[in-house]
Amino acid sequence: MRDRSSRPLSSSRRTSPQLEQQVVQLRRQTRRGQDWIGPELGVPARTVSRILRRQQLPYLRDCDPLTGQIIRASKTTAVRYERDQPGELVHMNVKKIGRIPDGGGWRAHGRGAASIARDRSTKVGFDYAYSVVDDHSRLAYSEVLTDEKGATCAGFLARAAAYFASYGIIRIERVMTDNAWAYKWSLRAIINQLGARQVFIKPLPVAERQSRATQPDPAERVGLQTGLPQQHRTPGSACSVDRVLQHSTPPQRTRRTPTDEPTATNLMARYT
Repeated sequence: MRDRSSRPLSSSRRTSPQLEQQVVQLRRQTRRGQDWIGPELGVPARTVSRILRRQQLPYLRDCDPLTGQIIRASKTTAVRYERDQPGELVHMNVKKIGRIPDGGGWRAHGRGAASIARDRSTKVGFDYAYSVVDDHSRLAYSEVLTDEKGATCAGFLARAAAYFASYGIIRIERVMTDNAWAYKWSLRAIINQLGARQVFIKPLPVAERQSRATQPDPAERVGLQTGLPQQHRTPGSACSVDRVLQHSTPPQRTRRTPTDEPTATNLMARYT
């Protein structure tokens, strides 16, 4: 004897393949959710959701609203690098974090609470979370400091090297940082003292940084003409825009009250 799944061999009330194809086709054409597709085909929204998952269609939040293509990047990278030995490469970075005032901030008390209603002259300031991570062993050392000055960065790297040495990473060969001014000029002495070499992250070109920060033109993404042709007209002539306006609106569905559901009114027979 052998174990068998508890799923039935046949489901007589399962949605027909023809209806599933209609759901998939309507999803690809309209890019709407199950709450809209269900009433259109007379199918419960939960059934539409199960059909979409069974057909392995992506969620709408992961798709481009114009083209329908998946735009959300995967969290797992396809290319993963790792150095062969501990200390061969360490990554150093800093994160600027706003300080929380005494007694808690607005997340604890709300934005209108009196505990954070202070005068404008009082400065809460920032904290700087420094971190160094070994590329091979993933051993990390972190500190929260008060500034991002060059002397602070150099002192932190010296303490991080001593911490790594206590765990057997005696020599650090390379230190990778970004192109911040404090990293470029203030770490030379400590890096030479450690006998390491500093490696900088390749800066992105200005055009690539702008393309990552801004969305491309929607018409260009779907292969349409990005600019409208200019049409010259004589002065004083009226320009009709009726042909480019869309007057039709999608039909609005109204919820029907079931006959067995009691209705509540706010009317009174007599007021006193």
